[in-house]
Order: sequence, then structure tokens, then C-alpha cells
Amino acid sequence: MTQPIMISCFDHTGNMAQPWAEAGFLCYCVDMQHAPGETRTGNIVKVGANMLDWLPPRGEIAFASFFPPCTDVAVSGARWFRDKGLGKLIGALQLFKRSVDLAELIGAPYLIENPVSKVSSYWRKPDNSFDPCAYGDPYTKKTCLWTGNGFVMPPKRRVEPTEGSKMHLMPPSEERANLRSATPMGFARAVFEANAVAMEVAA
Repeated sequence: MTQPIMISCFDHTGNMAQPWAEAGFLCYCVDMQHAPGETRTGNIVKVGANMLDWLPPRGEIAFASFFPPCTDVAVSGARWFRDKGLGKLIGALQLFKRSVDLAELIGAPYLIENPVSKVSSYWRKPDNSFDPCAYGDPYTKKTCLWTGNGFVMPPKRRVEPTEGSKMHLMPPSEERANLRSATPMGFARAVFEANAVAMEVAA
């Protein structure tokens, strides 16, 4: 029997893929920060590639997630948009569009994640939004989701946000961008549980 595939694009940490890998899915985590080519550890394949050039593997892709860079479109950084210029905005929207195109090409349930951003103005409003504390991680960071192809939004399991908006309070460092963009594990597991159950029911 062919091993089902999950892909997670612009994913440096692999957090979203972890529950799928533990359940036996072959997970492709694509990010330019990974070493060039493919490196497999267990059920996770780290792919170092430019998403504008990368194509999905052959096989049955059961689920897809996309986390296109948000630095140049997030509303939280709006005061710097003019200084960054059109090139940065165009590049960010191009990567978001690539996510949409791949999601539609694959045809599997998908999510595309970004914070509150200009994407809503240039394309459409998000289908859902959440804070990590809604899924067990005790901090706030409003996150928007564009979804499709039967994606199931998981039920919330809210905890008190005792850590507040910790992502905005992080001191400058080389890893700050990666830490701020890491998928909350509570949300990652909730997405897996909701969508894996939906797949079992459909089967």
C-alpha cells in the first residue's frame, strides 16, 4: 500500500507536519532554509527549495499546508511599507499566490496561514482566524486562514492566555523571525485530529 503524503510549505520547524508524520504519513516540509535537496528523517522529508520552482511529489497527497512569508504584507508592519517599496510587496504576494495555485493543483484539503495582512485587500477575506490560546498554547497572536477542498476547522479548546502577546515581546535575535512564525503545536495537533477523522469518515 502506498504511503499517503502530507506537504507543508514554507515550513522551517516542521511543527504542522509532526502529527501527520507520527500517524504514518510521509511529510514533505519545504523551506529555503533547509539544506538544498531532500533529507529524510523518519517520515519527515526536509526539502531545501524555492517554492516558486518546487513541484509536489507524485502520489496521494492527503493534506497540504502553506505558511508564506508575511513580513512584507502583515498589517502590524504597515508603517514600514513605504520604505520597503513595491518590490517587497510584489514578492510577498507572489509567494502567497504560489500557495493558492499549488493548493488548487493538488486538490487535497488545505490551509494557507498568514497574520492579519494586506492579502485580505488584494484577494479575499480569510475563511477563519484563531489565537494560539484557542488550542491550548497560552498566548495570543491573531492568525488568519484561507482554506479549501474540504478543510475542517478544528473545535476550540481555549486556555487562558497567561503569556500574553509573547511573540511581540521577543528580543531581537537571528532566530526571532523563525520563532515568531512557528506553528503552535496545539493548533497543529488539532488540525490533524479534525482532518484525519474527516478522511476516515469519507473513506
